[in-house]
Amino acid sequence: MQPLSCVRVALSGPLLLDMARGEDAARWPGEVAREDAAARRTYAARCALADAQDAVHGPGRDRGPVPLPTAGQGAAMELVAAGDEVAARWRGDPAQGAALVLELAAGGELGVEEVLDAAVDAAVVCGLLVLAEARTTAMSDPGAAAELCLTAVPHFSLAVALGSADLD
Repeated sequence: MQPLSCVRVALSGPLLLDMARGEDAARWPGEVAREDAAARRTYAARCALADAQDAVHGPGRDRGPVPLPTAGQGAAMELVAAGDEVAARWRGDPAQGAALVLELAAGGELGVEEVLDAAVDAAVVCGLLVLAEARTTAMSDPGAAAELCLTAVPHFSLAVALGSADLD
């Protein structure tokens, strides 16, 4: 594998992902609109919960010099953590990962599609990080860069499996 090929793959991943999302929106506009609406509802619920927790516990009390995240930031961090956990469990056992998705969605704060999308994002980011490392390694050691490109494949395969999962 040529070092330039590794660089091209690393740089084209986010663009190709955006193009695929655009194609999905064009192909299934109703479904995409429904998923977006569900994501907005669950996001609003998480923000309201975070606001309630701030009201009960009082922002900034004995929390040290680091400022607390806003309600929106807290909700986004919760979703990212859920996606990360689902991806990790799915990698070991897809049945456990699916059970975790359904468990997280049962509370009503998170939607099934939203959790799966966060898990896909987590897997894709891991793959892109490996490709970025391959890009920096490519000039000094092309063989190691090629090996790194191959180690990115399981991350992208996991992203495809998570993205194509139908738990409804």
